[in-house]
Amino acid sequence: MRIDFMLIQPLVALIAGILILFIPRILNLVVAIYLILIGIAGLWPHFFPHLLR
Repeated sequence: MRIDFMLIQPLVALIAGILILFIPRILNLVVAIYLILIGIAGLWPHFFPHLLR
């Protein structure tokens, strides 16, 4: 099964938005985690192409 990163990004954004809506104090943490996950998702195919076959 191949993970589709184009599906993960909107799901992470939705979860982050809901968390920020209900617990605004965690905005910095949610934004930092979101940016890290999107960065990893974007770089993954370039650094580990052999895992995508």
